[in-house]
Amino acid sequence: MYPVTLTGRVVTLREFREDDAASSLAVIGDDRVTQWLSFDSRGPAEADAMVRGAVARAKRDPRDEYYLAIEVERGFAGFVRLGFSGVEAAKLGYAVRADQWGKGLATDAARTLVQFGFAALGLHRISAAIGPDNFASIAVAKGLGMTYEGRIRDHVFTNAQWRDSLLYSVLETEWLNA
Repeated sequence: MYPVTLTGRVVTLREFREDDAASSLAVIGDDRVTQWLSFDSRGPAEADAMVRGAVARAKRDPRDEYYLAIEVERGFAGFVRLGFSGVEAAKLGYAVRADQWGKGLATDAARTLVQFGFAALGLHRISAAIGPDNFASIAVAKGLGMTYEGRIRDHVFTNAQWRDSLLYSVLETEWLNA
């Protein structure tokens, strides 16, 4: 399915465009944001490569991910991703610019993409791996009705150290019954 545009309560999720590279630096170039992600802060060249890669992967048939820009009235606010992993399963990830934190954007974006994953893509399971100290992201997962499954030890290497992740998931039947 390409292109995809999804409308949430306060966000619009859309395919990345080549001109999103500069705006994406407010997310992937900000240590306040990347401390919670699975990679260190990146510069302009890496932002450009990230966006060009997302644009190219969106056109694959079949797709192996839905990596979408989060847009609000004032423009680019972050990104959300469903990466396919296994049979009828996907991993959820999201990041929002630090100056947009606390406005419910991550929750709305994640809820909108999870709904799309179950309703349009026929997924059975969606999971999220979250840093143990990322209380805001844990709250998003719990707000989506995700169940805590356990700790993945030394799951990612970021900021010069190994970090555990907490695994959360929601099944299609749980989502439909929520």
